[in-house]
Amino acid sequence: MKKSGMLLLVLVLTACEKPVPTDTIESLVANPERLKEVERLCREDHAKMGDALCNAASEARRRRFMGDGKSKYTPQPAPQN
Repeated sequence: MKKSGMLLLVLVLTACEKPVPTDTIESLVANPERLKEVERLCREDHAKMGDALCNAASEARRRRFMGDGKSKYTPQPAPQN
């Protein structure tokens, strides 16, 4: 009986555990502090951080700087004479 109670407690605690945060490009764009931290960690030890996360940080930095490509100010074509 004690073993089943302990097993039930472990299962409940496991279910309540917070999900592991995943750093996506969108989440890094939305959170500049986390983006800076990931970039710093990639500079210090790129092999440990992995290509996927470092590439996501690079793309997030590019999107923050250049925008999403959907410009509000699209110029009109020049009139043809």
